[in-house]
Amino acid sequence: MAASGKVAGPFALGTFSAPGQAAFAGLVVGDRVRNLAADGDFADFAAGGPLSTRSLLEHWDEALPRLLETAESSADGWHSVDLLRTDAPVEPRQIFQAGANYRTHVIDLAMAHEPAGGRPAEQVRAETAALMERRAAVGQPYLFLGLPSSVTGPYDDVVLPSWCAQPDWELELAAVIGAPAWRVGPDQALGHVAAYTIANDITARDQVFRPDMPEIGTDWLRAKNAPGFTPLGPYLVPAAFAGDPADFRITLRLNGQVMQDESAKDMIFGVARLVSYASQVTTVLPGDLVLTGSPAGNGLHWGRLLRPGDVMEGAISGLGAQRTRCVADAHQDTAGHG
Repeated sequence: MAASGKVAGPFALGTFSAPGQAAFAGLVVGDRVRNLAADGDFADFAAGGPLSTRSLLEHWDEALPRLLETAESSADGWHSVDLLRTDAPVEPRQIFQAGANYRTHVIDLAMAHEPAGGRPAEQVRAETAALMERRAAVGQPYLFLGLPSSVTGPYDDVVLPSWCAQPDWELELAAVIGAPAWRVGPDQALGHVAAYTIANDITARDQVFRPDMPEIGTDWLRAKNAPGFTPLGPYLVPAAFAGDPADFRITLRLNGQVMQDESAKDMIFGVARLVSYASQVTTVLPGDLVLTGSPAGNGLHWGRLLRPGDVMEGAISGLGAQRTRCVADAHQDTAGHG
């Protein structure tokens, strides 16, 4: 069953703005938003600067019960979400991205990359499935870093760069860090996840591999990090309300047609394993994102990549929904891409 656009729990957090006003952290209850920056009860979380969702995440244990109390109050100061611009819900310092983390997706990629006259389809499928089971049992996740500058809002247009011939969608569950995580085990890792949100980790498929440097392998910098290639949100849904991340349903529609519809149970490495793995290398900070990989059903599988005018609608059960439209790049390539 496809994911709905409903949000789990009594409240969510977002970042909002209005014409002529600075963006602000907002408490979302139903279709109403409360400007937390204008609420004196949260001034102590601002740390000398403007209150943001990231500063709330930095004090998550103290902020969560106070946010819940505010959500349940009948005080004035609420605004209609429809009258505000919904921005990306958080500004991460680091984005950890998991590759090849859904069994069915990896099998589909193996099938797509099998050369003509190669192994029979049944053999490719069986051998790849066995490899995924071994990875889950004794292997390690495959993570790389994304740039915060690729993040955009959940309803913003996505500009398809002129140098990108194969833009593809990858709807993903994103874990949002609260308490800093440094060398934590999988049994501790979920305690460092404050919330979850939705990310569409758009990929320039034709830029992933470098034909001029085949010995180097993948080039994720240019394949993943064009401006706007990571639509995020709409909201941060606290982990305390979201439920077991393995139960999430991830659904993407392209122009109304379902292209991705998969349970997070198909992950090879769950959220806890991914957060733990990242924390063995570096400190994962409040507001950072751990993107958990994309399920089967990408454009490469369907033989249908993104084009100007396409509309992507992404939903994850309990986390809401985002809607973005693809537009053509008004600028020509002057940087030697391709």
